[in-house]
Amino acid sequence: MIGIEFIFRLIGMVVFGVLAGYWGYTMGQPFGGQKEFYAAVMALVGALVGLVLTPFITTRPTRWILANLSKVSSQSLLAGLLGLVVGLLIAALLSFPLSLLPRPFGQILPFLAVVVFVYFGVMIFVLRQKEIFEIVPGRKHRGSSEGAEAAGQTPASGRNILLDTSVIIDGRITDIARTGFLVGTLMIPRFVLNELQYIADSPDTLRRQRGRRGMEVLSQLQKDTTVPVRISDIDVEGVREVDDKLVVLARQLRCPILTNDYNLNRVAELQGVAVLNVNELANAVKSVLLPGEVVTVDVIQEGRESGQGIAYLDDGTMVVVEDGKEYIGRRAGVVVTKVLQTAAGRMIFARINPDNS
Repeated sequence: MIGIEFIFRLIGMVVFGVLAGYWGYTMGQPFGGQKEFYAAVMALVGALVGLVLTPFITTRPTRWILANLSKVSSQSLLAGLLGLVVGLLIAALLSFPLSLLPRPFGQILPFLAVVVFVYFGVMIFVLRQKEIFEIVPGRKHRGSSEGAEAAGQTPASGRNILLDTSVIIDGRITDIARTGFLVGTLMIPRFVLNELQYIADSPDTLRRQRGRRGMEVLSQLQKDTTVPVRISDIDVEGVREVDDKLVVLARQLRCPILTNDYNLNRVAELQGVAVLNVNELANAVKSVLLPGEVVTVDVIQEGRESGQGIAYLDDGTMVVVEDGKEYIGRRAGVVVTKVLQTAAGRMIFARINPDNS
């Protein structure tokens, strides 16, 4: 882009220099012999102005427009184009009767009608794009890539789900994807992949192992065809932190973030972004035991309080067994006395079943 900008600077310098030189020559004609001097001075000034200002009226606006268009879904662009066409058609139909009005209304109102109807046409079609495209035959059943890019304006089967670094390293995402509960396309932005690679190249052994585990999880996800995975080059300008980029991108694409990071979860919810938390899902699918139920557990260690024993269910739920110390290393039947839900998960309190032999 720098080379193109330099070329445009040279072209602008020549064009502005020629125009300014002609203008200086015209201005110098009343002064006779001074017209060549005026032409030379104005040509130099025009060349300098063209060299400085050309990028601001050519490449810079173009670059800004392209950067913003890349953040808009194809469905929104199509809705805006349809709104533009409808607004122009309505303005064209009204231009003839408006032009018959007496001056100055006959000259001003047709132009105002074009501006007003084009503006309202684009705004209405963009704001109501979901309802408009839902009435198109076959739109709900097509499942095209355009529907996936619209993310949040299409049926659930075509939505994007943003993945953050922590949920990739965690690894449980592969098992969840295989179950079929995730509907949509798992999208990994390039900046998340870069952070994962940075962790994998860390000099710290533990961080390096976590990063490499994340790379292996991504490889497994791409090989598994149950849920489509897409690496996206889309970026968020003006934001440095990865978590902040994810939240901004999720708001732009109107799609949820899949994570197990508590802080990212809270920040996203405060900004109105939907969050799919793996830890909350894990707590939700744990076994539900009610007080009075009998369950068989393996007591494996001593608890904090005197005489307590600690056991775990198959899903990892901790069971605190009263008077279970003497059963350490043995299997015992226990009766659930209380179920406590904490921020760290579910905890079950139980006592030894009197019917134990």
